[in-house]
Amino acid sequence: MRKIINRYIFKEIAFSFVIILFILTFVLLMGKILQIMDLMINKGISVFAIAKLIFFLLPSLMLFTIPIALLIAILIAMGRLSADNEITALKTSGISLMQIYYPVAIASLITFIFTIFISYFLVPQTNFATKRLLFNIVQQNANIGIKEKVFNSDFKGFLLYAEKIPVNKNYMEGVIVSDNRIIDEQNTILAKKAFLVSDPESMTVKLKLENGSIHTVSSDLKKYRKIDFNSYDINLDLSTALANLDASSKSSTEMSMTELLNKMKKPGMDEVAIRELAIEVHKKFSIPLSCIFFGLLALPLGIKSHRSVKSRGFAVGIIVVSSYYLLRIGGEALVETGHLSPEVGVWTPNLLFAFLGIYLFYMANREISFWQTAYIFLMRRTGKIEV
Repeated sequence: MRKIINRYIFKEIAFSFVIILFILTFVLLMGKILQIMDLMINKGISVFAIAKLIFFLLPSLMLFTIPIALLIAILIAMGRLSADNEITALKTSGISLMQIYYPVAIASLITFIFTIFISYFLVPQTNFATKRLLFNIVQQNANIGIKEKVFNSDFKGFLLYAEKIPVNKNYMEGVIVSDNRIIDEQNTILAKKAFLVSDPESMTVKLKLENGSIHTVSSDLKKYRKIDFNSYDINLDLSTALANLDASSKSSTEMSMTELLNKMKKPGMDEVAIRELAIEVHKKFSIPLSCIFFGLLALPLGIKSHRSVKSRGFAVGIIVVSSYYLLRIGGEALVETGHLSPEVGVWTPNLLFAFLGIYLFYMANREISFWQTAYIFLMRRTGKIEV
């Protein structure tokens, strides 16, 4: 009998979880869709490359949507059971809240294992794979990162500006280039048209300028030189960018646990960099563990009978999640500025929500109303009720 009840509650949670996870992940992905569609439509990037890019983005998004989806799914499932008086029927049949929590705990444990696998293995690899994929795309179509009427400083020693970039064209119009490679000279190049052509073998991108002029001013501002040209080529070296793809120069979100710990042990590391690495180390465990704490907190919050089950579940879930991530962001900011240790800054939100979940679970298990208890306490403090 209890196995049937456990399966029934677990299915209620699982069904809502899958739907909410899909919706939340899709909503977060929508923030990238416009940029991705621009790559496909205006820049001519293949559908296969776009599909790979979306696939690489999913783990980092799911790392945050899985705990949120679990919390809201439990709130909705428990709210529906309470609204239909099924929780009351289960308690009348002698089933305690601790036994009802069993399928919730199983769901929380499964999502915890899945999330820690994503955090520990998938996110570093897919983040790094995303960087490499984007760089390969830029190599194949060098004008992807260039936007019209925007100064671009992606190429070392050059500042590039394009007045107009025609749609579905591989050239720029009204180009201004500031060449800072020579310290004692400032070269400004004006051209009516320019092309960016990549050469993967030599790891360079060539900027081909047409119908323009080169304006040179000496460092003492006493000499000026102008050279007109019909065609002028500039090699933009990408070897530095390629070198940044090795493991030693990965960002903290692209490193595995071993790489993070090894880099923290390197002598001469800056304290700010060490704190950033430490935050990432603790986040690999603290974010997955939030699944356990959210499950513990969602059960007592969800078993309150209410007509608008889904809307109430979403509302309470958004409030809880917003509070959790505000605390997390604030804690990480204090760690980065050196006001808190990484352990305190990262783990405080989890501990607070764990204690709150245990307290609310205890109150719900004893069928003690929090608001009634608070009201009685206030009445006693004001002397309106004698002890």
